[in-house]
Amino acid sequence: MSKTIVATREGASAPAPFTEAELREAIAARLYDTLGKAIQSASKHDLYMALSLVIRDLLIRRWRETTQAHYEANPKFVYYLSAEYMLGKQLSQNLLYTNMTEVAETTLKYLGLDLQEFLDLEAEPGLGNGGLGRLAACFVDSLATLDFPAVGYGIRYEFGIFRQTFVDGWQVEQPDNWLLRGNPWEFIQPDDMIEVGFGGHTEHYKDERGQPRVRWVPAQRVLGEPATTLAPGYKTETVNILRLWRARAAEEFDFQMFDTGNFARAVEQKIYSENISKVLYPNDFTPQGRELRLRQQYFFVACSLRDVIRRFELRNSDWSTFPDKVAIQLNDTHPVIAIPELMRILTDEVGLSWDSAWKITQGTFAYTCHTLLPEALEKWSVGLFEYLLPRHLEIIYEVNHRFLDEVRAHFPGDTARIARMSLIEEGSVRQVRMAHLASVGSHAINGVAELHSQLLREQTLVDFAQLYPQRFENKTNGVSPRRFMELANPKLSNLITSRIGEGWLNHMDRLRELEAFVEDPEFRAEWHAVKQHNKGNLAAFLHHSTGVQTDPATMMDIMVKRLHEYKRQVLKLLHVVTLYQRIQENPQVDIVPRTFVFGAKSASSYATAKLIIKLINSVAEVVNADPIVDGRLRVAYPANFNVTIGQIIYPGADLSEQISLAGKEASGTGNMKFALNGALTIGTLDGANIEIRDLVGPENFFLFGLNADEVFATKRHGYRPLEYYRQNVTLQRAIDAIGSGEFSRGDAGLFRPIVDSLLHHDEYMVLADYQAYVECQDQVAQVYRDVERWTRMSILNTARCGFFSSDRTIREYAHDIWDVKPVVVKK
Repeated sequence: MSKTIVATREGASAPAPFTEAELREAIAARLYDTLGKAIQSASKHDLYMALSLVIRDLLIRRWRETTQAHYEANPKFVYYLSAEYMLGKQLSQNLLYTNMTEVAETTLKYLGLDLQEFLDLEAEPGLGNGGLGRLAACFVDSLATLDFPAVGYGIRYEFGIFRQTFVDGWQVEQPDNWLLRGNPWEFIQPDDMIEVGFGGHTEHYKDERGQPRVRWVPAQRVLGEPATTLAPGYKTETVNILRLWRARAAEEFDFQMFDTGNFARAVEQKIYSENISKVLYPNDFTPQGRELRLRQQYFFVACSLRDVIRRFELRNSDWSTFPDKVAIQLNDTHPVIAIPELMRILTDEVGLSWDSAWKITQGTFAYTCHTLLPEALEKWSVGLFEYLLPRHLEIIYEVNHRFLDEVRAHFPGDTARIARMSLIEEGSVRQVRMAHLASVGSHAINGVAELHSQLLREQTLVDFAQLYPQRFENKTNGVSPRRFMELANPKLSNLITSRIGEGWLNHMDRLRELEAFVEDPEFRAEWHAVKQHNKGNLAAFLHHSTGVQTDPATMMDIMVKRLHEYKRQVLKLLHVVTLYQRIQENPQVDIVPRTFVFGAKSASSYATAKLIIKLINSVAEVVNADPIVDGRLRVAYPANFNVTIGQIIYPGADLSEQISLAGKEASGTGNMKFALNGALTIGTLDGANIEIRDLVGPENFFLFGLNADEVFATKRHGYRPLEYYRQNVTLQRAIDAIGSGEFSRGDAGLFRPIVDSLLHHDEYMVLADYQAYVECQDQVAQVYRDVERWTRMSILNTARCGFFSSDRTIREYAHDIWDVKPVVVKK
């Protein structure tokens, strides 16, 4: 039977693996053989599962060929260790990557079904929270697309971080039960379970050669069971894997306890062990929460390293070649315990000397630091380490002893430097500094944007940069254009392809070719029409999810990102209040109508951030209900922002809010997603904003606020926020309205903590940047009135941001840090 020829989403013609008849037959077979359902009685979810399994089968063939090619080539592998993977829904991506989208759509239509309904049925994997996890997912995608042999490792969280809901404007955390109805994309592999120890004691002895050795005798053991998800590349045969671990009890059931009627105690060990993989980032404000977090981190690292070593030993036996075959990237500090774990395995189990093991360890690991905030550089109490991981603490002490000898040799007599650089922070509670351990135990340390990397070298890790300058480099983040352009914005992708041809999704530098069409009126009109269509989709989503009725013709002014004070959602809100007060003062005032969209989760224990969420929702309640506004301002805050919602918001945005205090944001990736989809950016010189502005041109970027040097200088000379308040009547009115109860149903005390913080502390200098921000927003409004000018700027933002493809980032890691080569898998 001849194969159907379909037009791919990018415009090329290619054979689909199945005809429509073959796909119908394969779905029916999966219904009967796997799900035990007849097609006549199958629910829509049954059909979703069957379709997903059929598409997974197509990937399995490529995975088998990839595995064989990797085995024969015995290449160096990249092993990416990350606590988060914010994958997004898988069916739409895997249909695209198997060239089955159109065939599936037509087949389902034949059955009286709609593909979009199936895509909506899928639960988004609850494996991440913000930029860290989405970056990891983009990297997994790019590694496969570029044919690099790679495995991603993490935890299979049963309930994710949480599902955000709002009750009277307050964030309420609900379990994210994403696995309730099964996950067709994973393989549970109990035969590959790995035993992980905790607690206990160490024993020092001499081996048969009389050499001193140490063995760890854990008091508790937990099993790590892998769930493997296929990670295909786009327009390639390569399929890598993502291996996520879930905790299982070594002894699940105590029959004697059960037999005596103590039913709860009979399964106590099972519950205690399996808590490890229940949720992402358990609240660490309690001792139990901190212990669970450290258990999580060691659990996934220990399982992953065992798997890495198993894979190494399939074709290799010489341990000195381990760094030639294995590159392990630590995605922030969460997996840094891998460094002493590898040392433990190499010295205690393999029997290597300390020096040999340390050379292998340093040659294997590389560390990405994702923060400049001191509180985000993880530390663990020595007491907790001693209780949970006694052997690892011994190894850390030995690493520290040798390292500080090296520091003394380079900086004799500098006792203050010794204290600053030690892996152990002295104080009332002695703590292990994980970022320091990563810096000592890795051969490469990178930041994720030019400014971020500079500040790492000059401030956050300055002592380490002075000792090891060759280790520090920059790798500016990127995003997957397949996910955030092709899948999120198909109309824009089709328009781009109509002008520059196919192939650009894997060669994003080609977006520059769009510049040739900027002065073409017909192209600008088409570009504007695509944006209006996407804004219509966004307006419909906002109405459905929040009940807020918005006009797609208004400026879509968007701020979606994790809720943290340094990101300054409060500054955005002060602007909303300022515009609202302009209308109150003069109902006839001519302002550009705007729809403000917020999207953010707060950590469950972050009280200030949760109060800010309440404030946003309270301002929305007042503004949206006031007839004097007359549709000119709308505020919408859809709950539970995730990848799926992002794929609606990014294409529909006019203005991207990237307004963190300069010197605080590591990079940001939302800024890149917005720019690639033609939104204009208003922002500070922070994170990757700097590189976006350099690439798109200052005339196509709305810049405001203090730069990092000015921030540091202002704080050094004594920052007094109350003076900004007293000198600015407009700012006074906005803050006073919040503090008076105008947005809290007369409760003047509700938002007083936010007001007091701004007036008397203002750590993130909201008041210092307020006036510049409002004036810049007025410039935004003026430009927005000129549709042709705005459209030109939108086109140029997309055309000049191809640099921010995660493919470019991965090529840089591969060449500069990992020294890995692609392995092309043949059909």
